[in-house]
Amino acid sequence: MKMVLKKIEHKLSVCKVTDISDIDLNTDFYFIGKTDEELSLVCKTDAVPYKAIERDDGWRGFRIQGVLDFSLIGILSQLSGILAEHKIGIFAVSTYNTDYILVKEENFDRALEALISEGYTVV
Repeated sequence: MKMVLKKIEHKLSVCKVTDISDIDLNTDFYFIGKTDEELSLVCKTDAVPYKAIERDDGWRGFRIQGVLDFSLIGILSQLSGILAEHKIGIFAVSTYNTDYILVKEENFDRALEALISEGYTVV
């Protein structure tokens, strides 16, 4: 059974920031990743912090609908494999509930078409 994918309607940016206080935590969509080497942020393009030290605009995305059980195997691999076959690069983000896949805006429609042709439903 193929999963349902939900389009994220807004444009997204991938950024690097120096301090979490630069991020507007009141916005309705953002993802923060922090390691010993960097502090990364995925957010709506219109919410990129003005102090971002690097940014890459022009991303669009979709999420796998529903809450994914941790015992499920290969979901992200299947999706990324289909997109790789169509020469579409991804930026993946995983949360506790589900996975998000971002592609560059110029590849967004082609990515969705490829996934639909493989039996996925896009809403």
